[in-house]
Amino acid sequence: MAGSGPVVLLLHGLGCDSTTWVPAMTHLARSYTVIAPDLLGHGQSDKPQADYSVGGYANGMRDLLTVLDVDKVTVVGHSFGGGIAMQFAYQFPERTERIGLVAPGGLGSDVSVLLRALTVPGAGVLLGALSPAVIQVVIRGGLKGLTSTRLPYTQDLGEVAEVYRALCDPQARRAVRHVTSHVLSWRGQTLSMLDRAYLAQLMPLCVVWGRNDHMIPLNHAYRAVAHVARSEMHVFERSGHFPHKDQAERFAEILAEFIESHSAARCHRGSWRALLQRGDRAQLSAVATA
Repeated sequence: MAGSGPVVLLLHGLGCDSTTWVPAMTHLARSYTVIAPDLLGHGQSDKPQADYSVGGYANGMRDLLTVLDVDKVTVVGHSFGGGIAMQFAYQFPERTERIGLVAPGGLGSDVSVLLRALTVPGAGVLLGALSPAVIQVVIRGGLKGLTSTRLPYTQDLGEVAEVYRALCDPQARRAVRHVTSHVLSWRGQTLSMLDRAYLAQLMPLCVVWGRNDHMIPLNHAYRAVAHVARSEMHVFERSGHFPHKDQAERFAEILAEFIESHSAARCHRGSWRALLQRGDRAQLSAVATA
């Protein structure tokens, strides 16, 4: 946690931890109270046998905010954390003021081979075999060295090296395997938020993506903003899957401008009910037409 003012909740991606937000937090904390937790199974948080579903993570964020005596937040999520951010807004609209998505999951099945490989039988055994310290030094050094070459598809390998380091811990590896069982298969992402995207009409939405993202393709961004009237999209031309780290100051400025220029959502039961009813009718109509 850092800063003071309106609260911004930052949710990291799969295999990462709260430190991914530190560069942006330095800037955001000048005007906001910024909360960046290690999600269950990641970083310094516990890694028990537990509910690692997206809904379970959303519940965990509600409980964390309750313990911290925080009522409402602008919730921002990167990658898998973006899926949690959308789920949090869906489950707890009365506690959500705005949504920020940074290259989020849940907007289409397309995803990199690296992520799909985590679901292949034996992937955990292979990672375990690659976890001795000497091997770690070689692999992490090689990945970071490739990043410095600036060859195609190498931009995010430095971050991949840090995810690999985290997954060398058996408990973290087991937790991430639990997560992937809910959201991924060898064919790609299995969880979609698009069937509930119309509910975001009540909330301002900011989407940030890197032009060179090879983990989750940029075209998913257009699916997000297409459903939300009060939305904006920013593409970072020189960034990959981690634009909030690649250009932390610019990211913080965009998020701050978004917060200041979009009044907080006010979710009333009546308006939420009307949206749900319209959505149900549209889905029934689509079924009838089919």
